[in-house]
Amino acid sequence: MTSVRLPRARRPNPQTTLDSLAGGPGRGTRLTHVERVPARPGLPVDWPDWAHPALVDALVRSGVHRPWRHQVEAAELARSGRSVVVSTGTASGKSLAYLLPALTDVLTAVDGDGPGLGGPPTTLYVAPTKALAADQLRSLRALDLPGVHAATYDGDTETESRDWIRRHAAYVLTNPDMLHRSILPGHARWARTLRSLQYVVIDECHHYRGVFGSHVAMVLRRLQRVCAHYGADPTFVLASATVSEPAVSAGRLTGRAVTAVDVDASPRGETVFALWEPPLTELRGEQGAPVRRTATAEVADLLTDLVVDGVRTVAFVRSRRAAETVALTARRLLDEVQPGLSGRVAAYRGGYLPEERRALERSLQSGELLGVATTNALELGVDIAGLDAVLLAGYPGTRASLWQQ
Repeated sequence: MTSVRLPRARRPNPQTTLDSLAGGPGRGTRLTHVERVPARPGLPVDWPDWAHPALVDALVRSGVHRPWRHQVEAAELARSGRSVVVSTGTASGKSLAYLLPALTDVLTAVDGDGPGLGGPPTTLYVAPTKALAADQLRSLRALDLPGVHAATYDGDTETESRDWIRRHAAYVLTNPDMLHRSILPGHARWARTLRSLQYVVIDECHHYRGVFGSHVAMVLRRLQRVCAHYGADPTFVLASATVSEPAVSAGRLTGRAVTAVDVDASPRGETVFALWEPPLTELRGEQGAPVRRTATAEVADLLTDLVVDGVRTVAFVRSRRAAETVALTARRLLDEVQPGLSGRVAAYRGGYLPEERRALERSLQSGELLGVATTNALELGVDIAGLDAVLLAGYPGTRASLWQQ
């Protein structure tokens, strides 16, 4: 799910919010179940001795004063050349597990202390969505590390930028389609990157399942064969908050022995899960069966109420059309309740222009947008600081669910 990080003191009280939603006219029976997950403390450890001082300083400036135990455990495994899958909870800092060894190696090479043949070591980051890759790129650039050139290589990348990426980028962020259709068929042009490839990061690896997962597994095997052709043997680092049997799944995907790090040492605030059932309507279906209000309409109402209360919310729906419908309905209702708030709600889905997607992501990150109705285009691992609630339309069964954090 979407990563969520926010100091507890700044968040709306979840029970007060739920009481407000359930206490509206005719809503007394819609809240069917509430589950509370208690808070837990974190287990920080010291920075490893091998971590580059410039990287540690940048991370401290960004607010990461000490790493969590699982981050260092996974980073140590990756640095020793053992493929690893990090399977810890949402917002547990899985990214640091691969950034720590990958960026340390680049900075060490830039200092002149590492291997110099073919330039600094490179990392290939593979994400299932463009939004996730863009979010990772923002995080990398925010560290402002000298000599660390990072860039996304996807369908939105301009032609003139692609040559620069092949020549200079030490951290390339892409997706399985570009790896299959562009990088591997044109591997001769990527010789510099492939010859120095040190790490391959597979983020949100649970996304690669079924037939699609088998295709991606074959692509990763092709990548390994091409790397061997150029004399490279990269270490794989995989990450997911929801994968089942992480070591087994990661091993099937990569064709390698993979060690799992699955004990989450990060702190977590109290989380409240609530199941919300749309009400029955006067309509009748086949053989007079009662018909409930649609989950899409119910989510639009809930999104409206949450935005009015100042609760920063993302509503996940199953289709592009539903995303637009929820956003339009919420904006119309907000204009009726409090004119001016409608401009703080938007839809996010595939099919938008790249600049439109980036603008929406920035507005959501900054807090300019209070509510977003989206498909899973925004779901996979995008770190949204300050998010308070998540609405999931259609799960479980035909119910709408509310995740209030």
